[in-house]
Amino acid sequence: MFRIKDHKTGYLFDPWGHLGPKRRKLMEESWAGLFRQEILNELPVEEIASAFSDDFGRPTKELYMAMGSLVLQQMQDLTDEETSNQVAFNLQWQYALGISGESDEATYICPRTLWSLRQLVTEKGLDTVLFDKITAKLVQIFRVETSRQRLDSVHIRSNMRHLGRIGIVVQAIHKFLVNVKRQHPDLWRSLPADIVERYFPEKALGCFSMVKPSESEKTLSTVCQDLFRLIQSLGGEEKVLSMSSFQLLHRVFKEQCAIKETDSGPVEVSIKPGREVGVNSLQNPSDPEAGYDGHKGQGYQAQVMETYSETGGLSLITYAEAESAGFHDTHALLPALEAVQSRDLKPEQVLVDSAYGSEENREQAQRLGVEVIAPVTALPAEGRLSLADFTLSDQGEVLGCPAGHQPFKAWQRKDRHRAFFAVAHCEGCPNRACCPVKPGQGHYYLGYYHKAFRVARRRQWQRTEAFKQRYRYRAGIEGSFSALDRRTGIKQLRVRGYKAVRYCVHLKAAGMNILRASAIQMKKQAKRRAQRAYSACRNLGRLLFKELCGNFLSFPRPLRPLWSDDYPISFALTA
Repeated sequence: MFRIKDHKTGYLFDPWGHLGPKRRKLMEESWAGLFRQEILNELPVEEIASAFSDDFGRPTKELYMAMGSLVLQQMQDLTDEETSNQVAFNLQWQYALGISGESDEATYICPRTLWSLRQLVTEKGLDTVLFDKITAKLVQIFRVETSRQRLDSVHIRSNMRHLGRIGIVVQAIHKFLVNVKRQHPDLWRSLPADIVERYFPEKALGCFSMVKPSESEKTLSTVCQDLFRLIQSLGGEEKVLSMSSFQLLHRVFKEQCAIKETDSGPVEVSIKPGREVGVNSLQNPSDPEAGYDGHKGQGYQAQVMETYSETGGLSLITYAEAESAGFHDTHALLPALEAVQSRDLKPEQVLVDSAYGSEENREQAQRLGVEVIAPVTALPAEGRLSLADFTLSDQGEVLGCPAGHQPFKAWQRKDRHRAFFAVAHCEGCPNRACCPVKPGQGHYYLGYYHKAFRVARRRQWQRTEAFKQRYRYRAGIEGSFSALDRRTGIKQLRVRGYKAVRYCVHLKAAGMNILRASAIQMKKQAKRRAQRAYSACRNLGRLLFKELCGNFLSFPRPLRPLWSDDYPISFALTA
């Protein structure tokens, strides 16, 4: 049986009257007041209520309060026990969640209840709905301008141990042996005794963490041979093939090993070089969906897009999505633009780094009506000239070389361009050694494709002051990542698995939007108070000035300046 409280209907008697006017004012101006007034009623409790019966079973916690607790938990990066304590004892949390009573039923939520509700929200994908609804509401309330946005990725580590190649194979074997003993005792007795003795006891795995660097290759070869033997011994059993731990075992072997078949003799198992192991290979059997990035390491990454303003207005995160760390940023731009477009938050221009700004991405984004501002990825070698150093027309023709010489001929066929220069000009040119112009039959020529022309024009624009003034706002997203980590702990999570990581990313991004909006709201209210105080002081000054002037003008004799030993002041009134 589910319970839903109507938070839109007011109270006959104010349950927060005991706070007093000053504390009540502080409460309403904080994030708690914004959450209660604008966010609490937007939570999709109807989606979660379908998982419960309306007339059978034990009553649930009030669903608005329970789902709001999940958002506040990720916003403040709390454990389940800490969240339970905040709901029970923190007056600010109770005000934000609309808890008006003081009984245990109203103010207590069990950590197990939080865990169950979180699993339900994750499986139903309601974390995406929560983020979309909260962001749309804040955009509407604060009238956020979404025409200018910026996009970048931040690395995330899930709650998994960092393992090397030996550790990955050993942990995969151990996990499989544990599941076989638990689920299929008859097959457990048929396993090779030496493999069971080496990999099954938890204490025995410690010897693989103390392998010397000089013996690591030999140890890796040994464990891979044991892995192959284990797969061969049980690979024909149908009930084993359906086990997820066996599928992980087969995946590890496919990623780390190679089989070499010989005409005579047994099959040879060799170890793949590290560069041949893919970035999306298994990093830890406890988190199969985590990937690897050569620059940032193991784990996941979050693609985050936010609005920005040159005048310092409210900046909100409009898009947040988790993905494996092995995915390249090049493939993230178009899904982000399509996602915000479907929610009527599409930008007119977006600032990205060079990884997102390929020519293909810029062309496809232009079809969506979005201008992508990004620096060019490939830079010419140091000391070498490039096409960007030539004078180019808008149609892609070369009008002059860096030395100032004009080509005597130029032609274009489809997307290919070629410019011809005189031999006399090129042979005596001081830039000959670093120039891309090549010698031909009776001439020198420069050949390039139209794509190279577009890149050259971008490189020329990149050198201008106008580009630097527009692109300098992209660096602000690095500060957003720092704030996300400090306020919500997004870079180090307590969960494993893609769905759980996605849940945390969406709710932490939504929580960050709430914190930012409440800070702007408090700043505006402080500004209004200062303006009211200034107006009051100004009106009082005008009133005093009017009264003084009226008294002076009402005297029967005019003011007369006096300056003598009898009067220590400059002006006095005549008697």
